[in-house]
Amino acid sequence: MGKGLRIILRKSMIGRRAHQRQVLAGLGLRRIDQSVVRADTPAIRGMIAKVSHLVEVHPIDGGGEA
Repeated sequence: MGKGLRIILRKSMIGRRAHQRQVLAGLGLRRIDQSVVRADTPAIRGMIAKVSHLVEVHPIDGGGEA
């Protein structure tokens, strides 16, 4: 398969705007230090860009779960 991304929530959602909380929920992130694996698509990259100050992203091989 293609490549994927491991996305880790590093900072709290408390006090963040509703749109940023919705983006994190869309990525499947709920708790600090929780990580998810997602496919490396333009849509996911756009979501990451909206909350880049809250997450840490690592590329992985082998694709992701969508």
